[in-house]
Amino acid sequence: MPIAPAQLSQQLNKGLAPVYLLAGSEPLQLGEAADAIRTAARQRGFSEREVLETGADFDWSSLAGALGSLSLFAERRLIELRISAPKSGSKGDGVGREGSDAIRRCLEHLSADVLLLILAPGLDWKSLKTKWVQAVEQAGVLVQVREPQGRQLNQWLDGRLRRAGFIPSSDAVALLAERVEGNLLAADQEITKLGLALEPGPLDGEGLMAAVADSARYGVFDLADAALSGDRARVARVLEVLQAEGTAEPLVLWALAREVRKLAALSFARAKRQPLGPLLKAHQVWDSRRPLVMAALDRLPLEHLWELVIRCADADLAIKGRGAADPWHLFRRIAEGLAAAPS
Repeated sequence: MPIAPAQLSQQLNKGLAPVYLLAGSEPLQLGEAADAIRTAARQRGFSEREVLETGADFDWSSLAGALGSLSLFAERRLIELRISAPKSGSKGDGVGREGSDAIRRCLEHLSADVLLLILAPGLDWKSLKTKWVQAVEQAGVLVQVREPQGRQLNQWLDGRLRRAGFIPSSDAVALLAERVEGNLLAADQEITKLGLALEPGPLDGEGLMAAVADSARYGVFDLADAALSGDRARVARVLEVLQAEGTAEPLVLWALAREVRKLAALSFARAKRQPLGPLLKAHQVWDSRRPLVMAALDRLPLEHLWELVIRCADADLAIKGRGAADPWHLFRRIAEGLAAAPS
């Protein structure tokens, strides 16, 4: 059964299908759909999760093995099959004949104690007509993710703003659509910043533009970049300007805490010898920023980053009036802690 991402929540409330296929190149909706299915699975007792990633040397018999193996504790399991996108210029859907046959055989013997989630961001409209995709449609649910455009984009932005507590005018939605140029990840970040800078309620075009102008003037991203690059002198200058301009304290904390949590997660994964690539992608660290982030990661030990996480929590309490410390003093300590490794 093919459905749109907006219909997934309603479908999950009715009950879990035995197999889900998520296809499409738009990363925000794809990731949120996968998270929704994982959450619904956990709530229904699928406590174990196994991830299989296909590639040039992938053994398709391992899929049948994973689906057919018994859990040591007889618990329900989620099998997540991540299909690699075909290389640029190559034909096919990343599955091939062997993979297509393997998936169709598995669909004939699905167990009530096993849920299959297939992530295939590289599938195009031609691949959606292949036999294995049609077999998934018959056995379960196909969620096709498309980049919304025109009126659909405006409807998506309107709904997203309302979820954030705003009541947007058509002018505000149109201005935001023009600003993000169809990039839903950028739209999500803009709405997050609006939620930090503005009170919930009505939002018109003028209010949106004022908030955008304030956000540009805040320079909170300049503060984060200065801290990551280890430029303590610039950190001090930017903080001084931000405080003098009356920058919203939650916005400053958001910019710093985002970098602290990101580095702590990466450092923990490195300590466990886990691959950093998927985590960098999950935290939206694009190629242009990776050298900056990796240099900070090499400079700051995990124990130090955990201390900065605690300082961010202290700053949050101070902003809410539940702590005696001055939030700006804590911001300075957090930023300087990011800028320089402990002695």
